[in-house]
Amino acid sequence: MIITVAGVKKEVNDGLTVAQLIVDENVETPEYVTVTVNDEFIENGGFKETVLHDGDNVEFLYFMGGGR
Repeated sequence: MIITVAGVKKEVNDGLTVAQLIVDENVETPEYVTVTVNDEFIENGGFKETVLHDGDNVEFLYFMGGGR
């Protein structure tokens, strides 16, 4: 199946979960990443249960704090 990850189309195996995609993509500091699938936020505890489907659009986001 084909999914889009951070704007890049990729061919992946059927049944791929968000958790496995994080590993496959070598996401930095996975404990701090926020994931959206088709613009919907996936709760951190749901990464293992969220199965991706053909045509899905996945983004990895990091929220940064700081400033005054």
